[in-house]
Amino acid sequence: MRETPRPQGTAGESGSELPRHRPGRAFAHTTGASRSGTPHRSDGRPPHTPRGARQTGPLVRSGTTPPVPGRTAFFFSLVSGLSALFALTTWQIAADGPLRGLDERAGRALVGHGPRWLTEFLADLGNMQVALPVLACALGWSVLRGRRWEAVAAALAMAAVPLLVVPLKDWIARPGPLTEATGYYPSGHAATAAVAYGASALLLAGRGRHLWMMPVIAVLLTA
Repeated sequence: MRETPRPQGTAGESGSELPRHRPGRAFAHTTGASRSGTPHRSDGRPPHTPRGARQTGPLVRSGTTPPVPGRTAFFFSLVSGLSALFALTTWQIAADGPLRGLDERAGRALVGHGPRWLTEFLADLGNMQVALPVLACALGWSVLRGRRWEAVAAALAMAAVPLLVVPLKDWIARPGPLTEATGYYPSGHAATAAVAYGASALLLAGRGRHLWMMPVIAVLLTA
């Protein structure tokens, strides 16, 4: 609705001010609208625009960084690389390749050398009595931190070791370096150490610059 013009505040001036809208009063019609009775706003939109009809901003704004790969990508990359290495080694052993001959020569040259207490300690790292308690501690810590699914995956990997190693031993039937007995590949001690210490390292690994420390320790223990 229109309001009457107010007089100027100075007596000597003639004319009147432009009409002013009082605060809080709505104006319903505007001259020049597309049709009579159409309310207008300062931004040109109707007053009751449906939420779905409004234009939203892009999902990725300038200045934002794309998501970086996390532990899952690192885990799958590590598993893929180790699986390829294991497949290559198994092929060399089964086909009597150069890698098998090198391993047998190194075994005959190294046997009987080095401090006995050290060699026995290093061999014991692959025993179930040593590796499983280490993995159990890592599983408990992971569950307390709320990473239950990762703990379940590590436990299943450990349970799969005998299910995979024993049939491969029977299939390849590799003799030992100083005996005619078979079943020396793949090594049960090496498989137990790799899974137990590797899974523990992934569960206990820190973040940022210290992410590499636990995997390196696991590789050294397994070797």
